[in-house]
Amino acid sequence: MDLNIAREKIVEQLRDFLGDKKAIVGLSGGIDSTVIAYLCVEAVGTKNVIGVHLPYGDQSTEDSWMVANELRINHETINIKKMVDSCISMPLFEEKLVKGNIMARIRMVNLYAMANARNGFVVGTTNKSEALTGYYTKYGDGAVDVEPIAELYKTDVWELAKLLGVPQRIIEKTPSAELWEDHKDEDDLGMNYQELDEILKLLPIYMNNEPLPKKTLLKKICDEFGIEKVERVLALVRNSEHKRHMPPSFEVQ
Repeated sequence: MDLNIAREKIVEQLRDFLGDKKAIVGLSGGIDSTVIAYLCVEAVGTKNVIGVHLPYGDQSTEDSWMVANELRINHETINIKKMVDSCISMPLFEEKLVKGNIMARIRMVNLYAMANARNGFVVGTTNKSEALTGYYTKYGDGAVDVEPIAELYKTDVWELAKLLGVPQRIIEKTPSAELWEDHKDEDDLGMNYQELDEILKLLPIYMNNEPLPKKTLLKKICDEFGIEKVERVLALVRNSEHKRHMPPSFEVQ
C-alpha cells in the first residue's frame, strides 16, 4: 500500500464528510487517536478539531496533552471516574472486563455529548487489525460517526504516523486500551501486532470448520506462526462477526 496516497484519500474524504462540522476526537495518547487527530487537522484545520481527554481517575493524560499542544487544537479533559464508579456498585460490574467495557461506553457518551454541544461528528480510531478481530467495545469505541483508518492495519498506522510527523514517543509507546492497570493490547491478542497483521493478510476471513492443518493454503502461516496463533486469530474473527453488522431485525410477516 502506498501510504502517501492513502493519506491524501483519507484527508480528502474526511474533509468532505465533516463539512461544516467539528471533528471530535477522543485523545488517549496512543498511536491511533494521535494519527486521527493529525489527519483531522490536515483535513479541516486546527480550529475545527476538538480533542477530548477522558482519563479514569489518576490515569495519565501527559501524552494526549502533548499531542493536543503539538497540534494546537482546542481540547478539554473529562474525568470519567465518578460516572464509571456509579455504574459498578454491584459485584458483577467489578469484574475487570465488564468494568473496562463500561469505561469505553462512558467515554463514548461523553464524546457524543461534546459532539452535540459543539456541532461535531465523533471521529473513530479503530484500525483494520482491530476491526477484523473485534478488538474494540461494541457501543463503546466502536460507536462513532466515521472510521477513517479502518482499512489500515495497525502496522500501516505506525508507518503513516511517521509520514505525519507524530512524535517518536507516541510511535514507540506500547499499545494499550488502558482499561485497567498494566493493560496491554498484545496480551489480550496473544501475539504482537506484526504477527497478527501477517496472519490476517494471509488468512481467508471466511472459512468452514475443517481442521486447519488439512487446509493447504494455511500450511505456510501455520508453519511460520504456529497453529495456536492462527486458530486464535480465526476465533477472534469469527466470534466478533456480530460487531461488524447492524443488529438483526426479524421478519414478522
